[in-house]
Amino acid sequence: MFDYLIVGAGFAGSVLAERLANGSGKSVLICDKRPHVGGNAYDFYNDAGILIHKYGPHIFHTNSRDVFDYLSQFTDWREYQHRVLASVDGMLVPIPINLDTINKLYGLSLNSHEVKDFFEKVREKRDTLRTSEDVVVNAVGRELYEKFFRGYTRKQWDLDPSELDASVTARVPTRTNRDSRYFTDHYQAMPKQGYTRMFERMLDSPRIKVLLNCDYREIVDEIEYGEMIYSGPVDAFFDYRYGKLPYRSLEFRHETHDVEWFQEAPVVNFPNEQAFTRITEFKYLTGQSHRKTSVVYEFPQAEGDPYYPIPRPENAELYGRYKTLADARSDVHFVGRLATYKYYNMDQIVAQALTVYGKLAGLKRKEASVVAMPARTSSKSLIYPISIGNGKGNSSPPEITSLDAVS
Repeated sequence: MFDYLIVGAGFAGSVLAERLANGSGKSVLICDKRPHVGGNAYDFYNDAGILIHKYGPHIFHTNSRDVFDYLSQFTDWREYQHRVLASVDGMLVPIPINLDTINKLYGLSLNSHEVKDFFEKVREKRDTLRTSEDVVVNAVGRELYEKFFRGYTRKQWDLDPSELDASVTARVPTRTNRDSRYFTDHYQAMPKQGYTRMFERMLDSPRIKVLLNCDYREIVDEIEYGEMIYSGPVDAFFDYRYGKLPYRSLEFRHETHDVEWFQEAPVVNFPNEQAFTRITEFKYLTGQSHRKTSVVYEFPQAEGDPYYPIPRPENAELYGRYKTLADARSDVHFVGRLATYKYYNMDQIVAQALTVYGKLAGLKRKEASVVAMPARTSSKSLIYPISIGNGKGNSSPPEITSLDAVS
């Protein structure tokens, strides 16, 4: 008998499994359809020995000390400030758009005050920022919108920015200084030994059992449990009663090159004619030294694993119908990006999971994130006889096949 059955071993499920087990002494079975823990943040060493992110780059950043301190119980950090270049007009220029972007793109030598005036002259003022197009042209005008945003957005979402909610492009700021950081959060870092190792430590508890390569529907009638925590697609949980919620997916093309470095920045965006949206080079993110380098190309597509909820009013309305069903299930707690049909950053998912745990345990939000780690025991029973790994590479060298091997 388990106190909780948790569906999904990504951030939402793993944080709640850890908190319920170590914070409340509950017994937990956590299952995942994939052959690994970590959800989309899963990383592993490829055949060349380079640490890569299987599902594209995951850059950790947060302004929440609680979230950062909580995760710090399971990983040391490598300080990292993310930077992105965009390939525009045959040049690589900083994105978000800043002073250097404008000066390089137009051959100017403006200062911060002058570039502010530049933006003011080119912007198309919109009284109401309803769509993603409104947000961008209101800030930087039509030409920069066409160069940097429209093509990228159409590839990413298969919709024109004029058809998308303002929240999509509102995430990207415009700057009048030379700050080239993609994020400005107080805490910006990467797990020193990778995300997978962090998740393995999080789930290393005698009260947690992990079942991989398993659809929860295969076991839900066979396992005795008290309550369920569900982090999968909410429409799938209810057998698509009102139809499928729309998502965008991605195809990842991983390559390893026999050169030390492949490109000039961790990520290069391609907003225009190419079929892919960006290329990521992982060694920038991890700090790994290696004579070769690995990159990943991202190709947006309609079919495949659900990654991005599409923010349109009719989709929000459809989700609202599923939320009504979810709210009526007192025995199931819906947590995470897919279960709540909302795009969250990693830190936001951790914060949401800690908040849910606080409600389950009757604790205040700050109390919910305090970790009292039990003594570790040697217990191969912590994980069912399924290896952690994707069959193509190891989560860490050497291969880890049970959680008790984590140091």
